[in-house]
Formats: sequence, C-alpha cells, structure tokens
Amino acid sequence: MSTIKRYFSKEDLKKLAQAVADAEKNTSGQIRVVARHSRHWKERKLSLRDLALREFYRLGVQNTGHHTGVLLLVLFSERKFEIVADEGIHTRVTEGTWERIAAGMSIHFRKENYVEGISEAVKTIGNELAKYFPRDPESTNELPDEIVEE
Repeated sequence: MSTIKRYFSKEDLKKLAQAVADAEKNTSGQIRVVARHSRHWKERKLSLRDLALREFYRLGVQNTGHHTGVLLLVLFSERKFEIVADEGIHTRVTEGTWERIAAGMSIHFRKENYVEGISEAVKTIGNELAKYFPRDPESTNELPDEIVEE
C-alpha cells in the first residue's frame, strides 16, 4: 500500500479524477494532479517550484496542443502545494489567480479536508481555463484525469 493511501481512499481518488474530468468539460485546457507523500532523496535540495516543474515535464503537461496544461502538485509531508501553468495560460490568467486558488486549498487542508480542497482547486482552475480557452468541437482529452500518486 502506498503512503498516499493515508490521505485518500480508492473512492476519494475516483472523486478527484471525476473532478478533473468535470473541470475540463468546458475548456480545451488540461489539468493534472500529483499527490506525493514526500520528496525522493535526490530531490531534497529542489525548491517546491522546481519539483513541480520537474513533475510538469515528466508527465508531459507541456505537450498539450495549445500549451494549456496546468499541474497541481501536493506534497503532504511538507504540507505544501504548487500550481504550474504552461506558457499559453500564464500570459492570460490575471495576477494573483494561483495564489487565490492556493489560499482556498489551505483552508480545506488545515481541516484535513484534502479531497474537498483539491476538488475545489481543480474546479476553480477549470473555470479559469474556460474563460480563456473554451472547449471547441476539436478539443480532446490530451492528458489522463487520474491522480498521480507517489
């Protein structure tokens, strides 16, 4: 059993994957969520931002057709999370958007409501993406909706 099972049941993981799928219904943007218990020993010196960027590239989030991928990394052992948006999004989303989403997650995380916190963040990310990158008939699901557990 992975250590991430301390935080999520199988049903929780299904709910989170569904939250991603629902958030992507109105946008051509793509969302990936990575839930990690801790850093690997080789990653100890990386900043949280660098760790999130590493995951962003490892999972191919940068390979979406219009560079509209967003990665949400949750690092439970440090009680931290990071949102990384591809260049197509970063130039359009208003300043403070990611910080506002993070603040909302923090409220849920303090109460150990991880599923609600992540679900709400994913929904808000989807709403932001839909403003600038609405879904069109050509849109496809370019990235898996399942949560990456490590």
